[in-house]
Amino acid sequence: MSAPSLLHIGLELFSGALVGFTLGLIGGGGSILAVPLMVYVVGVSNPHMAIGTSALAVAINALFGLAQHASTHTVKWRCAGVFAPCGVLGAFIGASLGKAVDGKRLLLLFAVLMIGVGILMLRGRNSAGTPGADLNRHNAARVMRYGFGTGMLSGFFGIGGGFLIVPGLMASTGMPILNAVGTSLVAVSAFGFSTALSYMASGYVDWELAALFVAGGAAGSIGGTRTARAMAGSRGRLTTLFAGVIFAVALYMIWQGLRHI
Repeated sequence: MSAPSLLHIGLELFSGALVGFTLGLIGGGGSILAVPLMVYVVGVSNPHMAIGTSALAVAINALFGLAQHASTHTVKWRCAGVFAPCGVLGAFIGASLGKAVDGKRLLLLFAVLMIGVGILMLRGRNSAGTPGADLNRHNAARVMRYGFGTGMLSGFFGIGGGFLIVPGLMASTGMPILNAVGTSLVAVSAFGFSTALSYMASGYVDWELAALFVAGGAAGSIGGTRTARAMAGSRGRLTTLFAGVIFAVALYMIWQGLRHI
């Protein structure tokens, strides 16, 4: 195998590890990193191919992160059981709409949405949340609405949706961010598979690239989950990091998008 091919494989594995680490650490950020990494680092020229492939890879990597969080009992399974199915329905609708939009314009819209979510997260970063918060008869309808809405946006932008799901779970139930991170991975995986199936039907999945991202992500998710547990005790620190990742990637995507207009 030639040196450039080895370098290319190394970049794909490293990118996958970064995505897995981010999923384990903050529950979100997998796809907001995976899409630009595939386009700008790995060199996938078709944005729709990058979106479809990243959705599949992120969905599988989210399962690795979920297993880590489940082992430490930070997953609210009852809440996830309602949030995720509502989101899957929204994701199928969103994916159908997203494929009709120009790929470069989709990436720019994606970046703008990320900045808005990051601002909302920073505004609530000092809220510790309610440790025992979960699904109940008072918030069930709200959880369903947030699930459907985040799922639709997830499908439209071709993302796992964690950076939307985490604040959505916190807003609809009041749970702490560490619980929201763990619980979000159920929905991230479900949304990702739903979006990937839609893009797969249109031929927008690179299987070899997805496999390398998953291989790197499996290792990265272990480190990310351990780091999240270590940071959870510091008030607002994990939330601030979450928002910082969103801002950094969003600004880079906007810069790249404007350069090619």
